[in-house]
Amino acid sequence: MTRPAQDPAAASPDPVAAWRRAAPDAVLLDGFHALKHAVRFGAEVLTALTADRAGALALADELAEDVRDAMAALLTEVPYGTYASLVPRPHPTAVAALAVRPGRADNLAKLAHAPRTAPVVVLDQPRNLGNAGAVVRLAAGFGATGVVTTGTLDPWHPTVVRGGAGLHFATAVERLTVDELPPGPVFALDPEGEDIRSLRLPDDALLAFGSERSGLTAELRARADHLVALPMRPQVSSYNLATSVAMTLYHWSATGGAPS
Repeated sequence: MTRPAQDPAAASPDPVAAWRRAAPDAVLLDGFHALKHAVRFGAEVLTALTADRAGALALADELAEDVRDAMAALLTEVPYGTYASLVPRPHPTAVAALAVRPGRADNLAKLAHAPRTAPVVVLDQPRNLGNAGAVVRLAAGFGATGVVTTGTLDPWHPTVVRGGAGLHFATAVERLTVDELPPGPVFALDPEGEDIRSLRLPDDALLAFGSERSGLTAELRARADHLVALPMRPQVSSYNLATSVAMTLYHWSATGGAPS
């Protein structure tokens, strides 16, 4: 199939200057897959650069036919050194883009909308940026309503967005206090809780996970309606955070709630 060529007039005459103007307030999309998902889920992409446009479009032909033409219109090729100077850590695909962060008010409305047809994942004072990104990716894959973090970690940090492969744009991602959590019964994961296999998790649940080091905070535990435990062999201390979220969302989906 013949593809339309990039319109030279559509490209910025100075893509580096455009990047630097947009960068302070924009979301960094680090890598081909982050850009692919952002475009697929309606992100407003401000600028997109690559050190290998032909390679990026070949990947799009193979993996993202639905957004291939949109990516072709967005991507501007620059020398590899220029690309590498604009990102914290060059991605193997040599693709990077900047997008507008979704409005907080819109995300809060999505999180609070009732009736809710899928849970909200709550990460209670997470510490690891990569794990938080993996959780966003899981939440998007299972069709969760959103991911909320408490504490100081910014869920839109570039490392989190990289770990989430740009799927922040497929679900509502916000940082809130425990007092600001959206309505719904809180099912908090805790080793002393009831075995999850005996429960059915409702679609409007808040599924809360503590940090791997210290577990749930006292504030979140006090807010919980139910404590829930994952099955675990004796003497095994814990699961990775993303693994715990995956097991819990799978249990929810396997007992009635599932992606369309």
